[in-house]
Amino acid sequence: MNERKYFIDWIRVLAFFLLILFHCAMPFVMYGWEIKNPTQYKGLTSFIWWLHQWRLPLLFFVSGVGINYALKKRSVLSFAGERVVRLFIPLLFAMFFTIPLQVYFEWLQEGKITMSYASFYPSVWDMVPYPDGSLTWSHMWFVVYLFVFCILLLPVFALFKIKRLARFRIRLAEQLSHPVVAALLFIPFTVYYFTLYLEYPEQQSLFDDWFVFIFSISLLFYGYILSASGRFWDTCEKYSYYFLSIAAVCIGFLFYNYWATLDFPKQKDARLYTYGTLNAVQIWFLIMGFIGLAKKHLNFSNRFLGYTNKAVYPFYILHQTIIVAAGYYVVQWPLPDAVKFIVLVVCCFGAVFLIYHFLIRPFVVTRILYGLKPRDTKKQRPAQQPAEHFAA
Repeated sequence: MNERKYFIDWIRVLAFFLLILFHCAMPFVMYGWEIKNPTQYKGLTSFIWWLHQWRLPLLFFVSGVGINYALKKRSVLSFAGERVVRLFIPLLFAMFFTIPLQVYFEWLQEGKITMSYASFYPSVWDMVPYPDGSLTWSHMWFVVYLFVFCILLLPVFALFKIKRLARFRIRLAEQLSHPVVAALLFIPFTVYYFTLYLEYPEQQSLFDDWFVFIFSISLLFYGYILSASGRFWDTCEKYSYYFLSIAAVCIGFLFYNYWATLDFPKQKDARLYTYGTLNAVQIWFLIMGFIGLAKKHLNFSNRFLGYTNKAVYPFYILHQTIIVAAGYYVVQWPLPDAVKFIVLVVCCFGAVFLIYHFLIRPFVVTRILYGLKPRDTKKQRPAQQPAEHFAA
C-alpha cells in the first residue's frame, strides 16, 4: 500500500499529452472552438467527441486518487491552504495574463475586432465575463471545478481523518473493489444521464452545469475512496481486458447509433436511456481498464516521467493559448489540413517546453504562478513513500 503508484503518474502524464493532441484537432472539428479551420471533418468530430466522453472523467478520478495520497501526509487545513496556492493562484494568473490571448485571436478571426493586442488587453480589467467581455477561465474550467470540489469536500476529508472512520473507509474500499461491485459503480452515472443530461447540458461554467458538476465530483470521490485499498488496483489489473472488451462493445454501438451521425438524444425516451447506460458503462469501464493496463505495463519510473510529471500542470495551463495563437495563422496557410495539424502539435509542444524549461522551472515566482512547488526536488522520493498525484 505504501509503494509509489508510478502507473498513476503515467496515466496523468499521458492523459495531458492526449489533451494537447485533442485541442490541436479542435480547429478541424464541426463544433465551436476559439479558432476554426476553413474545412471541418465529420469523422474527426465523432472521434474527438468520443475522446471527450472519458478524458476529463479519467482525470477527475486520478485527482481523487491524488487527494487521498496528499491527505496521508498533511492535515486538512494544510491541504486546503495548498489547494489555494496550487489551484486558485494559477487560475487567477491564467485568467488575467494567459487566457486573454485566446479571446483576442478568436475575436480577430471572427472580425469582431481589428486592434492590436496592446489595445485589446485593457478590456480584461473591465471584469466583464465572456462572451460579452474578455474575462474567462476557458480551458481552466477543470481547475475551477477541482478547486471547488476540494473545498466542498473538506468536511468529508476531515471526518475520514478520524481513526475509526478511516478504518471504515478502507473496509468500504475493499468491498467496493470486488470485481462485480466495482463494475456496478457505473450505475450512478446512468442516473445522472436520465435526470440531468437534457436539463443541464454541458457548459463548463460551474453554475447551472449540474450534469458535469455531479458527474465529475462523483468520479473524484470514487478516486479518493477506492485508492484507500490496494485491492482496487489489483481488480483493475486482473480484469482489465474484460473491462476494455465490454467498453469496446458499448463504443461500437454508440458510434453506430449516435456519434457517427452526431445525433444525440433530445428527449426522455428509449434513445436517452440507451445512450446514458452505454456511455456510463464505457466511461467507467475504460477508466478501470486503462488503470489495469497501466498497472501491468507502466508501474516504473524513468527520467522522462520524473521530468514530465512535474511539467504537466504548466503544460496544461499554457497549451491552449499557444494552440489558439499559432492556430490563428496556421489555419490560413495553403497547406493540407493534416500538415496544419502536425505543425500545431510541433508548435505547441516546442513552445510550451521552452517556456516551461527556461522561464517557469528555474524561478520561484513563476513556479508558484504555474502551480509548482517553490523549489524543485531533484532527488526521487523513496519508493516506499506514497505518491501524491496532483492532477490539475
